[in-house]
Amino acid sequence: MFFLIAPARNESDLFTSAGFPSILLFMPTRQQVVLITGASSGFGRLIAETLARKNYQVLATMRNLNGRNAAAAREIRELAKHESLSLEVLELDVTDDFSVDRAVGEAAAKCGRIDVLVNNAGHGIMDLAESVTLAQAQRQFDTNFFGVLRMNRAVLPAMKHQGSGLLLHVSSGAGRLVIPGMGLYCASKFAMEALAEAYRYELASQGIDSVVIEPGAYATPIMEKLERGEDPGRKTGYGDMARVPEIVQARIGSSRANPQEIADVVLQIIETPAGQRSIRYRLGPGGPGVERINALTAEIQGQMLAAFGITALAKFKTPTSGVDEIPCRQSEPTSNR
Repeated sequence: MFFLIAPARNESDLFTSAGFPSILLFMPTRQQVVLITGASSGFGRLIAETLARKNYQVLATMRNLNGRNAAAAREIRELAKHESLSLEVLELDVTDDFSVDRAVGEAAAKCGRIDVLVNNAGHGIMDLAESVTLAQAQRQFDTNFFGVLRMNRAVLPAMKHQGSGLLLHVSSGAGRLVIPGMGLYCASKFAMEALAEAYRYELASQGIDSVVIEPGAYATPIMEKLERGEDPGRKTGYGDMARVPEIVQARIGSSRANPQEIADVVLQIIETPAGQRSIRYRLGPGGPGVERINALTAEIQGQMLAAFGITALAKFKTPTSGVDEIPCRQSEPTSNR
């Protein structure tokens, strides 16, 4: 990679608060750089491997490289070596400011730029809302909402300087529909989608796209890591409703939808020219009507933006539908990650 460095008035001009070079003027490069959070397993792992095999320079990030994710990190590094892929592993905890700043700074040092950020790291609680403690709810939002905010803030200064970039948010059908027993999870995904849509409008004039993926029911490892409410005594008197979380988890866990679909649609989105991407992509089972909600709200949203005179100000086109519906391939998952 070749780059030119513009003159700096002082050392602080060279880097953002995240440690990201702020004044690098880059020559065209053959590989786009993609940073993925939560890449130890599930969607994140599949996205990392898929993009690396398509000649993207991929930074697969995860927590606990020397702990519970040591095996996953080793497998990814071995795959990269065996297949000669531009695929590296970085330590990153989206709930920790220092960890985010350090990882983005390291990414800058290694690659010089970040073209795509895939906000994939997720945390799930499945239980009746009353049984979930405040501390649990805060942990839920610290990953699914504030973690996204941290990551986007870390990479945006460089993307704005580049005049291009893609913020890709892995949400859920539960970011549009409320499922009993998943109230806190749904709330965190609703919040993420609102933030992602705000970025969509606010960054359009700077050449940066913000996109949401809304997977339906996929049996990924997150289903094995779901928390239960830490105050079960609060479920007294709920009767059969207290069984709903287990019923929902079993239903999702039995899904035969192939999670590789998510990785494939991420590739499709990245390879779609900037400014031509839909704001939302819904795919997979378990989300009937989500595409209808998206289409209707896009129409209403467009009317509201026009009424405020924001559409012309922000220099973006409001899509008439605002969603791509991706058919689901009903098959056994090819990976248990």
